[in-house]
Amino acid sequence: MMRTLIFLACLFFASVASAQERVPLVIETAAGARHAFQVEIADDDQERAQGLMYRETMAPEEGMLFVFDRPRRITMWMQNTPLPLDMLFLDRDGRVVDLYERAVPFSTDTIAARRRAKFVLEVVGGTVDRLGIARGDRVKADAIGSGS
Repeated sequence: MMRTLIFLACLFFASVASAQERVPLVIETAAGARHAFQVEIADDDQERAQGLMYRETMAPEEGMLFVFDRPRRITMWMQNTPLPLDMLFLDRDGRVVDLYERAVPFSTDTIAARRRAKFVLEVVGGTVDRLGIARGDRVKADAIGSGS
């Protein structure tokens, strides 16, 4: 019993320690709409590998921005991720160059951008459709170098 309590306490503190501060991000559509989000930044190997794994809930205006060192063909997957997600692949200027909607929870299939990207924004599945986000739209955030 005591070992179980210690294990659960360790899990709790590990999850609190891994919770990241959220920063503002705005998606601007070609139609002129601006959608505000609060996102976590994953900008090192460990944070990118962890991503949104084990996350069971996420508000519609939240997400995670994955930052890579240079533009490249990025591949993602949904291993240990219970939430369906939309993925926006962004170039170095924050322009949406590819989209993947409603990624299947827990899938180990790779999701590959068709164009080179420097960032990936993951949001709740269905967000792309709900907000009318399309290729060519712009994402602004300090982490992208475009401010929000």
